[in-house]
Amino acid sequence: MLILKIVFRNLFRNRLRTALTVLGVATAILAFALLRILVGAWYSGVEASSATRLVTRNAVSLIFSLPLSYFERIRQIDGVSKVSYGSWFGGYYIEEKNLFANFAVEPRSYLELYPEFVLSAAGKEAFLRDRRACVAGRKIAEKFGWTVGDVVPLKGTIFPGDWEFVLKGIYRGKDRTTDETQFFFHWDYLNEVVRKTMPRRADQVGFYLVGVARPDLAAEVAADIDKSFRNSIAETLTETEKAFQMGFVAMTGALVTIIQVISMLVVVIILAVVANTMVMTTRERIGEYAVLKCLGFGRRHVSAIIVGESAAVTLAGCALGLAVTVPTARRIGQELSNFFPVFHMEPGTVLWAFGAALAMAVAAGAVPAWRAARLRVAEGIARIA
Repeated sequence: MLILKIVFRNLFRNRLRTALTVLGVATAILAFALLRILVGAWYSGVEASSATRLVTRNAVSLIFSLPLSYFERIRQIDGVSKVSYGSWFGGYYIEEKNLFANFAVEPRSYLELYPEFVLSAAGKEAFLRDRRACVAGRKIAEKFGWTVGDVVPLKGTIFPGDWEFVLKGIYRGKDRTTDETQFFFHWDYLNEVVRKTMPRRADQVGFYLVGVARPDLAAEVAADIDKSFRNSIAETLTETEKAFQMGFVAMTGALVTIIQVISMLVVVIILAVVANTMVMTTRERIGEYAVLKCLGFGRRHVSAIIVGESAAVTLAGCALGLAVTVPTARRIGQELSNFFPVFHMEPGTVLWAFGAALAMAVAAGAVPAWRAARLRVAEGIARIA
């Protein structure tokens, strides 16, 4: 208890230095946490993937379509429990900067395959009944101020023209990792217009979503699907939803690695900041440590005082940095919702930050504590004189 009192008093002996050190640690922790959140956001689609969903696309590239006639053949394959399909629409709202994920899908089967999209019974019924209806995620609806019943105009890019949809439902995610920025509408409505304006592109879909009865059947079902369309005019590539999402992450793998390396460098910055403070503090208090030894304090007690002060400063800065991270991440998440649908601090990030701070606190205080513990009483007293 006495050692804790000494540590507490020492923290306020040079308040400016302590405040600046805490602020420096807090800034480093803020940067560290935001970088970890960014990495987590990059993998959010992978983490939210279902083990019982497969994605079938054109084997050449995702930009090439597949015939609608594949639907029945896929549904008849053993192990397939449900099939849906859709196309990436690629529209934007009013201005090109308002670009978000929007799809034309087969509505009933799509909602059945994604139970994590929680939609009210009334909203679901209204959506299924109206061919011009659409459903939007909670975050995207809040961003643009949409409410149920609004007419939402989109400017098409892949399917040129001015499109209007009636918002019949706003879904929320079943958990925090669910993407709440999607916008989807009836594929039949899209196909009906395409038949009139671009007949060659009619009855074509961008992808099939396949539900399997059990996760262990995924590999076998995927192989059977691709085998069924081998040597056809549009061969397929079927993979688990997780592998499909990982394909997008792999495109930016080098960038993710750089971010992870930078986050580790931030930990080194924390070490440098705290170590510098503790070295200065120990040098100033050599005489005091000699007096403490004269009063009966052992090497362990002196070391505990120094390491304790290092830990107190570091953990205080860590707590402040994490407290600032929460609103900062929320604000950044709103601004980057088009690119990162899920952007929030996970409990693991908090544990990483506190663990890194505590490790650096011990490392920063170790050398000064070792030097103070080996200090001879006569040498310390001589410095006072």
